Amino acid sequence: MRKLKLQMQMTIDGFVAGPNGENDWVFLPGKQDPEVLKQIIDFGVGLAADCDTLLLGRKLAASGFCTYWEDVADNQPGNPWNPLAKLIANHRKIAFSSNEASLPGRNLKVENGDLATIVQALKEQPGKDILVYGGAGFVSALVSLNLIDEYYIVVNPVAIGTGISIFKERKILKLESSLASKGGKVINKYVPVSVGS
Repeated sequence: MRKLKLQMQMTIDGFVAGPNGENDWVFLPGKQDPEVLKQIIDFGVGLAADCDTLLLGRKLAASGFCTYWEDVADNQPGNPWNPLAKLIANHRKIAFSSNEASLPGRNLKVENGDLATIVQALKEQPGKDILVYGGAGFVSALVSLNLIDEYYIVVNPVAIGTGISIFKERKILKLESSLASKGGKVINKYVPVSVGS
C-alpha cells in the first residue's frame, strides 16, 4: 500500500504559519548559505522523487502554488529549485475542495468527495507514494483523520509566539531520523505510534 507523506515547515514553538498564514519566517532575511540551501533542496527532491502524486488543499492550490512551480520548471533553468519544480509540475496533483470544480495547474484534478474515503482509495492504487505540502487547514484534517503515514517536519530556528498548528489533539509520534543543517534547520522524520504498542 502506498504511504501518505507530509513535508511541512514548522517553527521551534510548533507553528506552521503565523496567525494570518504568514510564512516569512521560513527563509530569514540575509545571505543564504549555498550549502544549506542545497541540503534542503536535495532533501525535497529526494522525497518528491519517491512520490508520484501530490495532495493539496483548495487554498494552497488556488494561491498559485501550481503556476509558481510550473514557471520555475519551465522558465528558470538556473534556479536552484528547478529540479524540485520539475517534479512538482509533472506530478499528478489532486486538490480537495467542497465548492470548486476546477483550479489552475498542470496535471491537477479537483476532488469534492469525502477526504478519508478518497485518500484511502489513493493509497490502495498502484504507484509510488503520495506527498502533501499543505496548506495548514487541509493538513490538519489529514492529521486528525490519522491519514499521514510519515511526517517530515522541517523545524526552523525561529519562534513566532502565536500561529497556526496542524495538531488539534494529542498525537504520539516516533522519531525515525533527524538531519541538522549548518543553518539551524532540522529535518525530523516521524511515524505515528499506535496506541497500546
